[in-house]
Amino acid sequence: MKKYIDDYILMVEEKIKEKSVDQKLEEDMLIKIEFFNKERIIHLLITLFYAVFTILFVCHIRDSVMYLIFALFMVCFLIPYIIYYFKLESRVQYLYKLYDKIKNSD
Repeated sequence: MKKYIDDYILMVEEKIKEKSVDQKLEEDMLIKIEFFNKERIIHLLITLFYAVFTILFVCHIRDSVMYLIFALFMVCFLIPYIIYYFKLESRVQYLYKLYDKIKNSD
């Protein structure tokens, strides 16, 4: 998904530089932004799911060593999910700015 959104951003930036922006690009951007927003929401829910379970395992470490193992396992997944989510978030927000740039250039 990272490569897909980066390629799309490059394509839009290139069209803006060439001043070959048309109505179809605007409509396409709105559709893509909607798709990326759905992806973002899914990854937000996954990240929150992992965060809640990580916190639960950390809170129960005193009860058993197994909770420590599960907590470490969950942290190993939580950190990459957080990084991925924030990269996705920043790219979608950048698409908002590009869309505004296109709308204001009309």
